[in-house]
Amino acid sequence: MRVAVLSPEAVPYSKTGGLGDVAGALTKALRRTGRADVALFVPLYERVERSLLDKVVFEGLEVEWAGRRYIVKVWYSEASGAPTFLLDLPDYFARPGIYGYGDDHERFAFFSHATLVSLKLLGGPPDILHCNDWPCAFAVVELSRWRAHDPFFAQTRTLLSIHNLAYQGIFDASLLPKLGFQDQQTIDLFLKDGAASALKAGLMAADWLSTVSRRYALEIQTPEQGYGLDWLLRARRDRLVGITNGIDYEVWDPETDPFIAAHYSAADLTGKSACKVDLLRRFGLPLEPSRPIIAIISRLVAQKGYDLIREAADALLETGAYFIALGAGAREYEEFLQSLRDRAPQQVGVYIGYASEALAHQIEAGADIFLMPSLYEPCGLNQMYSMRYGTVPVVRATGGLDDTVEEFDRARRTGTGFKFRDYRAEAMLESLYEALYCYAERDLWRAIQINGMRQNNSWEAAAQRYLDLYRAIVG
Repeated sequence: MRVAVLSPEAVPYSKTGGLGDVAGALTKALRRTGRADVALFVPLYERVERSLLDKVVFEGLEVEWAGRRYIVKVWYSEASGAPTFLLDLPDYFARPGIYGYGDDHERFAFFSHATLVSLKLLGGPPDILHCNDWPCAFAVVELSRWRAHDPFFAQTRTLLSIHNLAYQGIFDASLLPKLGFQDQQTIDLFLKDGAASALKAGLMAADWLSTVSRRYALEIQTPEQGYGLDWLLRARRDRLVGITNGIDYEVWDPETDPFIAAHYSAADLTGKSACKVDLLRRFGLPLEPSRPIIAIISRLVAQKGYDLIREAADALLETGAYFIALGAGAREYEEFLQSLRDRAPQQVGVYIGYASEALAHQIEAGADIFLMPSLYEPCGLNQMYSMRYGTVPVVRATGGLDDTVEEFDRARRTGTGFKFRDYRAEAMLESLYEALYCYAERDLWRAIQINGMRQNNSWEAAAQRYLDLYRAIVG
């Protein structure tokens, strides 16, 4: 089966969040099954390390689009573990960031179109065009039109994966003709509340839809988390599947991780103590490893529960635990974290910004508790990284967090973490207090750690579920 995966980001080339991890890891896992001829397509951004690129496959790919003729260089790489084609057009992609530009709709509409053009020159047609999030929804819409008159794509079926429904690619509908969408039937696919939504068009045009956890597939069909598209997702629920993301154990494994101070395993947790001391040193905190470390790594946005953390800040400090945060985002949350650090410099460590991947690994290895009080969370990866590293997650029971974290049962010593349901600071603190009580009982805490470290959240299992879905779509 031939599968073409389109993503606006993918590790190790580009990443702003979980989508980058997913796109890179899934294609590698699919290739390893030996049951899919998979290729990954991503833009070549300014931030991509050129040492990752192997060769140029097209020096001058001619792309006619929006009344203009573009010349695109296409690079090839296998640094992700799967064949990857990176489309190089400096006018659109040679910028410091990946998103956040006024012409993002145009940039990704071009990427989608150019990828379809390149596919026709790279061998036989794909059986599945697997597109990720709104930036690649343009390709779904284009292909649905091309199939009617282009024999090359006549049998290609489309899957659109929703990683976060809140991001819908909204832009001025009057710009649709410029992007090549001129007939009224296609324009109607995009229209939402007087504007154009790339995601809405993709959801309507795709053969099948998927999202990144079973729970999130249900949540997005409700008005509370449907962001104005719940009616559409309910209408298409027979073509909507939730597949929980996996994690790449080659990258996230405390037994082999090159970024951490000492290696350890479920059989021997000794090295985790060395990682904890190393983390305290990195943040200039007192070397008192008996005190628990509560950590969070996330974008600094309301979705991640920072309103709850801000409300509970005094109570957090009163526990005596260290608090370490890594991330960047909204200025109000950056200022809050900095002020918290200023108030308690011997207890709080903060890194504002997108640090190297190494620091994220060091936090996962050195922390005791990982906090994820998300308002909503389509899947989440850090709770799975944390369990692998013997760092106990405290999460809100939403989306993939609810699917992947099992509430710890003291009597039976089963479960992998602690969950709260109500989006309230008091509920979050109750779960944190319970975790801290268990931390004080070392045998009990070790049991939770080992339970988490023995979970199988590998991409191999998730890749098999995607293969089953691909077969159903083709069938």
